[in-house]
Amino acid sequence: MRNMRLAPAAMALLMAGGIAAAVDSAVEASEETTYYVAMGDSLAAGWQPIGDPENDHLTRASYPDQLWLMARQHYPDLQLVNLACPGESTESIRLDNGRCEYQHGSQLGEALAFIEEHHDQMAFITIDIGFADFDCIDGLSCLFPGIENIEERLPPILAELHEVAAGVPIVGMNIYDPYLNLWLQGEETLARQSVVAIQLINEALEEAYAEAGIAVADVERAFEIEDWDTLVPLAGHGDVPRNVALLCQRTWQCFGPPLGPDWHSNALGFRALAEAFAEALDLEVVGVSDT
Repeated sequence: MRNMRLAPAAMALLMAGGIAAAVDSAVEASEETTYYVAMGDSLAAGWQPIGDPENDHLTRASYPDQLWLMARQHYPDLQLVNLACPGESTESIRLDNGRCEYQHGSQLGEALAFIEEHHDQMAFITIDIGFADFDCIDGLSCLFPGIENIEERLPPILAELHEVAAGVPIVGMNIYDPYLNLWLQGEETLARQSVVAIQLINEALEEAYAEAGIAVADVERAFEIEDWDTLVPLAGHGDVPRNVALLCQRTWQCFGPPLGPDWHSNALGFRALAEAFAEALDLEVVGVSDT
């Protein structure tokens, strides 16, 4: 059974070598308690190759964990309810006994039940979904079928969420380009083509969120995936385009075995995602920035 993960009021975010960890403590809800519900896949869950294999490789450096810390400047009694499930897709998020088990059957069912019960205490909701809707990651053969899955399945999910959470801010997200590391392998043409493919995916996501009246955290912009012109130094590679450098600095995609290559964000990448969500939520964040 997958339980709701409640972030504690006294949480220490420890940064060491770009890795974040969390120290838990008990929290009791009060009349002033507000809730942040996070929904999604492995990015929201905090999956990293350095995570504990006994705990599905999850870490407490996820963007919901870091966004929760940022938002507590505005919501002092905010609690995080993280329902995310690694590998979740727009299909499995609605399935009972899908990739993860929930008291109310599916991740969507769990979220709807919690939001309905605590509606007057809801601060905001975030969701990232659709990135596991592609059956393959090499070539373009799975690109358009995956986009069709998003276009067909995501709108009904968002419609249910929007109805139950009426009046509660909801923010979705687009995605960064995990294939820019092809540039480092001498595959510049493929790397450039990957940006076009990711933008097509993001267009489908953004259209679905816009139709549902849901804001979008602009992760594509945060990772500057189109910036081929600005050259910056990258350890071991000399000067590289800024978009390539940001991918390597913020994900595990440019690491060798056993940690990579892996497209998931590291602590710095999750922080960039959290800041994109904070911007979409119009949260002024003091003392938290990416360098």
